[in-house]
Amino acid sequence: MTDKTPTLYEWAGGTDAFVRLTDAFYARVVNDDLLAPLFAHMSPEHARNVAIWLAEVFGGPATYTQEHGGYPHMVDKHIGMAITEPQRRRWVNLIQDAADEAGLPGDPEFRAAFLGYIEWGTRLARHNSRPGADVLRDAPVPHWDWGVAPPYQP
Repeated sequence: MTDKTPTLYEWAGGTDAFVRLTDAFYARVVNDDLLAPLFAHMSPEHARNVAIWLAEVFGGPATYTQEHGGYPHMVDKHIGMAITEPQRRRWVNLIQDAADEAGLPGDPEFRAAFLGYIEWGTRLARHNSRPGADVLRDAPVPHWDWGVAPPYQP
């Protein structure tokens, strides 16, 4: 028996759980009046790429960093998108619905940590998407845990 606390990635069910999550999420996005325009030119690999980003964020393998360029690449994807607050909130709501559909754990501890990252990440994406925003372009992929991640200090 081990006393090691599982990572959020392990608790969620690994990469497959995040693939199910993003598949369910983007199935909703393409039919959503607020979000569909943001993703009109989404590549067929987009959902999978977001899944491996989330897997890495929540304690899984560093696949997004190794295969896609990590945080700088993710930031570049949001620059100039001009995400609105209603779009950000819709994103948050739909990802929570997708988490239910995908069978992610429903315990309060997991969902609080999951939603903590979703709120943090979408607020940062919205900030970074504003025209003329002062954007930190070079940082590590955040590593979210059961508590709140500390602010990144360059």
